[in-house]
Amino acid sequence: MRDSRGARRCVLWALVAVLTGCAANERIILLPEKDGRPTSVVVRQGDHETVLDRPYAAAELSLADPWRYDATPEEVRSAFGAALAAQPTRATHFTLYFIEGSDDLTEDSKVILEGMFADLAKRAIPDVLVVGHTDAVGSDQYNDALATKRAQAVRAALIARGIPAEDVVAFGRGKRELLVPTPDGFAEPRNRRVEIVVR
Repeated sequence: MRDSRGARRCVLWALVAVLTGCAANERIILLPEKDGRPTSVVVRQGDHETVLDRPYAAAELSLADPWRYDATPEEVRSAFGAALAAQPTRATHFTLYFIEGSDDLTEDSKVILEGMFADLAKRAIPDVLVVGHTDAVGSDQYNDALATKRAQAVRAALIARGIPAEDVVAFGRGKRELLVPTPDGFAEPRNRRVEIVVR
């Protein structure tokens, strides 16, 4: 399942398993975020609900009310190891910055680009979205063309490193989505960027 916008984030972080027996039970276990951010999920059964708000908080649903308990990493590995191993790698985001008026990367961004290639090497089938942006200097037409040129330059670098062309989508947004809001005509370096989502 691919979900680049996180619309189903809770589903990705909660693990649900249907257990068979005389009566079907469902077990919901909230998994920790890799970066340590807090998450939570509300589990509803009929008129009853319980909130799972820490890693490995769990609820078991049956014919009665939800039964809340604390699972362990060992329980998760034992019961769901195969399902966890089959999950796709989570999306990674990179931002590259450019020299004013060009599609040349800043020196710092050249280092980030190499880190992105290392991330791509870990993925069996990478899927890459590249979105070019500009600052607020110049006309809409000029910035649309420049943003597209930046995105295409990054796309070409990815293809040159062996990513299949059909797995890299690139387009420009011009000055429509400024990272740092500025008045028209203002040259803000952080707006001269390409945002990359690797899934």
